[in-house]
Parts: sequence; C-alpha cells; structure tokens
Amino acid sequence: MDVLSSRVLLHPTDPQATTAFYRDTLGLAVYREFPGGTVFFLGGGFLEIVGRGQAGPTADMALWLQVRDLAATLAELRQRGVEPFSGPKREPWGLDEAWIRDPDGTRIVLVEVPAEHPLRVDVREPA
Repeated sequence: MDVLSSRVLLHPTDPQATTAFYRDTLGLAVYREFPGGTVFFLGGGFLEIVGRGQAGPTADMALWLQVRDLAATLAELRQRGVEPFSGPKREPWGLDEAWIRDPDGTRIVLVEVPAEHPLRVDVREPA
C-alpha cells in the first residue's frame, strides 16, 4: 500500500460546536472547507469534521497531538475555558501529557516530548 495522504474523520453530534472548538479554541488551521465539513491541519495529517454522528465518541479512540510547550499550551487553553481532566504530568514512558475533551467528549492527549527523551535524542553512533 502506498499511502499518499491521511486524515481522521470525526462525525460529531453537534458539528458547529465541534468545528468551533477545533478552529477557535484549539486554534487549528483550516486546510479546506466544503458544504457539510471542515478539514484541519493536524501536524503530518488532517482532521476532518464532517456530517453528524449519533452515538458520540468511544473510549477506544483518542487524538494524540504533540505540542512544543505543554505548559504554555495549557495556559492558553485555560484562558479559553478548557481544563484538562488529567495531567499535566510526566508519564512512566517519559512523555509529558495532559488530557482534554472536545464538545462531544472525544479524548485528546496533548503531548510534549522532553529534550532528553529517546524520541528527540540522536542515538546514532558519531561518524
């Protein structure tokens, strides 16, 4: 399989509130808008808010969003009325994480990779 692009699709119960949350509260940049949906830039992929869902989110799904500065991101979100329901804290696997929810309750983990974490350290042998 040769994947050229990818996106996560969310079918919210209140599309207007969910679109406003991702656009205005989280401040995600809009990639594209079309009748019935909005696509946001999401780092190396996209998040598409489209249609209307009936069941709401499942605990089996979450969005993982890496940020540069978790403390600054949370301070900004608190000014916009968003409080984490978990964290911020350093997890046993070494990442700094805080969890928030969108208007439908979809769980979103905000992650900062500390400078000393193996994901950021060049482990190659020097040349």
